[in-house]
Amino acid sequence: MVSPFAFVKRLPLFAGCVIAAASYPAIPVDLTTPVHQRLAINGPNAISVGWNTYQKLNQSCVQYGTSCESLTSEVCSTSSVTYETSRTYSNAVTLTGLAPATTYYYKIVSTNSTVEHFFSPRVAGDKTPFAMNAVIDMGVYGADGYTIEMDETKRDLIPTIDPSLNHTTINQLANTVDDYEFIVHPGDFAYADDWYLKPKNVLDGEDAFQAILEQFYNQLQPISSRKAYMASPGNHEAACQEIPYTTGLCPAGQKNFTDFMIRFGETMGSAFPSTSAASAARISANKAQLLAKPPFWYSFEYGMIHFVMFNTETDFADAPDGPDGPDGSAGLDAGPFGWPDQQLQFLEADLASVDRSVTPWLVTGGHRPWYSTGGEGCAPCRAAFEPLLYKYGVDLAIFGHVHNSQRFVPVYNDTADPKGMDDPKAPMYIVAGGAGNIEGLSAVGTNVSYNAFAYADDFSYAKISFLDEKNMQVDFIRSATGEVLDSSVLHKEHAEQFVVQ
Repeated sequence: MVSPFAFVKRLPLFAGCVIAAASYPAIPVDLTTPVHQRLAINGPNAISVGWNTYQKLNQSCVQYGTSCESLTSEVCSTSSVTYETSRTYSNAVTLTGLAPATTYYYKIVSTNSTVEHFFSPRVAGDKTPFAMNAVIDMGVYGADGYTIEMDETKRDLIPTIDPSLNHTTINQLANTVDDYEFIVHPGDFAYADDWYLKPKNVLDGEDAFQAILEQFYNQLQPISSRKAYMASPGNHEAACQEIPYTTGLCPAGQKNFTDFMIRFGETMGSAFPSTSAASAARISANKAQLLAKPPFWYSFEYGMIHFVMFNTETDFADAPDGPDGPDGSAGLDAGPFGWPDQQLQFLEADLASVDRSVTPWLVTGGHRPWYSTGGEGCAPCRAAFEPLLYKYGVDLAIFGHVHNSQRFVPVYNDTADPKGMDDPKAPMYIVAGGAGNIEGLSAVGTNVSYNAFAYADDFSYAKISFLDEKNMQVDFIRSATGEVLDSSVLHKEHAEQFVVQ
């Protein structure tokens, strides 16, 4: 279809005089220069490396090794894909057979790239303590996004980030880069679909959408090129403008999670094969592998945890971003990505496969919460997912969508677990949607009896520390200062090998 914004190109004098063009980053002279670098845990002993270039590559290659001076291994791919309206091509390769818990150095093959490094995944069952971060609802910083009026004299050094990002969540992730091992981000990246909120973009929407994506993933690169960055979708990935029932105005290449799928589809894994001695667990894990649909729903294991990503936007009854008709209350006309109930079949098979003697902690991540202060819970999400999370004894469920930080005592069916934080049956729920974006923060609003913490005064995110097989700590961090706003410890005995409640 013809873009609704094409008329702008026929009015160069008007557009030039009245309003500025989209804020595209400069294109490097060497079009093979890697941009938007991103890592992901792709399987046991495997890391995927993704990046974009401003030209299609016949061969995408990464050299790597355990010494920065000796990158003795190389893996290549012929995958270099794009979509209508994008200026860049997404490339990805997967490094397999890595030694666990080891620092590797890697270099994307180009005449203009540098050596980076990452820490390879811990094997399932490794009981070494570690931490991960949950960072959700994070948008572009600057002229097309949010700004922060604070002291910007302090600079971080590892990794180097643009000085304008000081006092943002990205800056705090850089300052503490050695304190966590990977990041989960269940939905809402960049907020490119909010291009219309900036007057300079009003007549340049198609390009403004792409320009914001390029800016954001450049800003994220110092983190995502060094730490595995595990993604799943949110509503802001659905279309080029999040105005209900207007997705028909989007160019074809910007509909139905297109950028999200192309950017992350080759880097997120499906589901891990089970390492359990129990044959039933191995059968369930194999089924989950067949039903997984990355980057929308998938799972991975890392040390003491089994982590499951699921999709709160499409592919279940009354999904808010689903196609028009019985689904699609948000009017974004997205999906489906699997046959009826594929996602729920995957989730049940995957959760049933978790052997607590191998990975004692079971954690899930999705975008829209069903428990939230302010009455912003997703009822269809709750109907689809809450029974499964309770049945299989999920320990922690991580959400965003509401732009603040919240922690709830373990709860099921709107009732706090009587055991509280000491070996409850119900999952502990958190919302970590306060990372910062153009829409600002959400007021805490009306509270509920089972809420233990709510914060909306400044940007923040969550750090989850797996202390041992029975104790997990959740800290909410103020992005600007690094101070701990709230800290809690969940104790679980994990006495049962397979939980079915």
